[in-house]
Amino acid sequence: MKTLQKTLLALVAGSLLSVGAQAAMSYGNGYTGQPYAGVKVGKFDLDTDGASDPTAYGVYGGYNFDPNFGVEAEYVGSDSADYRGGEIDAKTYGVYGTYRHFVPNTALYGKAKLGVARTELDGNYRAGNGTVGNPFRNASYSDKDTSLAGGVGVGYAVNSDFGIEAEYDIVGSDANLMTIGAQLKF
Repeated sequence: MKTLQKTLLALVAGSLLSVGAQAAMSYGNGYTGQPYAGVKVGKFDLDTDGASDPTAYGVYGGYNFDPNFGVEAEYVGSDSADYRGGEIDAKTYGVYGTYRHFVPNTALYGKAKLGVARTELDGNYRAGNGTVGNPFRNASYSDKDTSLAGGVGVGYAVNSDFGIEAEYDIVGSDANLMTIGAQLKF
């Protein structure tokens, strides 16, 4: 490898490694705030007649002000699931305050979050019964809801920079969400 390539590679690697140090903020109490980002996958639990529960996938990010309290934002979407001969999908956007309580002398913790979420359900289906007076026709379904949302979960800090979590969230009047996720702290 040529000297210029080695120098550029070392510069890029050093820059990426210093991102976490620049993102951290000291609060003078011995704790440095810590941003994080993660991915999650799971299932939506829809309270819509005739709808199957779609697979959920999402991204989230947050900031821990201290070991217990933080803020988190997330987007979770879904694949299309069966809905009365058609299909339905779901998505939710949320902003939450978070609280984590670590079990003493372990890497296990409980997590609670409370905030606001916007949930959108969109589907299309086949209506009618195929008779002369009620022929089959395409119809659509849409439900959008912004409401108080929250959840509980458990997590495991694999090391100081990586953790896994399992959560159950109530994100709207017609949708709940069960996920597992992994997060990387910076």
